Amino acid sequence: MTPLGLSLVLAAAVCHATWNYFVKRINGGPELIWLFSVLSIIIFFPVAIGIVIVDKPAFGIAQLAFIAGSAMLHLGYFLLLQTGYRKGDLSLVYPTARATGPVLSTSFAVLFLGETVTPLMAAGAAIVIFGVLMLTGGIRRRADNLSASLLFGLGAGFLIGSYTAWDAYAVSALLVPPLLLDYVSSVGRTVLLAPVANRNRALVRRHWREHRSGVVAIAVFNPLAYILVLYALTFTPVAYVAPMREVSVLLTVLAGSLLLGEGRLRPRLFWAAVILSGMTLLVTA
Repeated sequence: MTPLGLSLVLAAAVCHATWNYFVKRINGGPELIWLFSVLSIIIFFPVAIGIVIVDKPAFGIAQLAFIAGSAMLHLGYFLLLQTGYRKGDLSLVYPTARATGPVLSTSFAVLFLGETVTPLMAAGAAIVIFGVLMLTGGIRRRADNLSASLLFGLGAGFLIGSYTAWDAYAVSALLVPPLLLDYVSSVGRTVLLAPVANRNRALVRRHWREHRSGVVAIAVFNPLAYILVLYALTFTPVAYVAPMREVSVLLTVLAGSLLLGEGRLRPRLFWAAVILSGMTLLVTA
């Protein structure tokens, strides 16, 4: 993995952990997601227009199809994950999705993008994924709705793997500008959640009134996190990027322990060290 690719993915992880921290602190729902998505569209609009004017990207049928497909995959992931959180356990759905996503991303990259995985890369990725699974709580067999939680987690993980490989092909082979690819997803998310935001206008206004700085931070760092990943995918194999993205989970969990007082710092530091060992293998592979 090149130093630039590593830097982009690690910067993306910091951005991802930052916006997740604010989302958790605000403790909002779909209304919050609609609000920061609208702000993201406004904030990144000048950059998106600048890319169109300066780069003059060629959008043929293939590019437009992949842009539309990316938006649908991201929207499907969002809807499935939200449903999973309502019907299953967060401590089961989230780690299952985050652990299976990189496995499927790498598998799809090997099957459809012609990438190769060395034994050292596979070992590093497996350590990172296992560490993330344990860091976020593992699989608690005592849960009453284990089957539903696992099914929703696996479904979300499948969509993570799908949109990662899909987007990698769009930005690397079809040369779709990463920022524009993510921008369309923000637009789609805004349209999808507009009816919910309209029904709960008072809650939207309250989020803006009470958490304005946090909402703006999410609006900036949420798209920026994935845009950086997409730029890394233009010259870095998915087999490297997908597991390395899970560093954001490490940072988010540690932020919960240190900044939000969620506790369990010692075991989380242990699993953080396990994840870092897997990262070391990936970087040197």
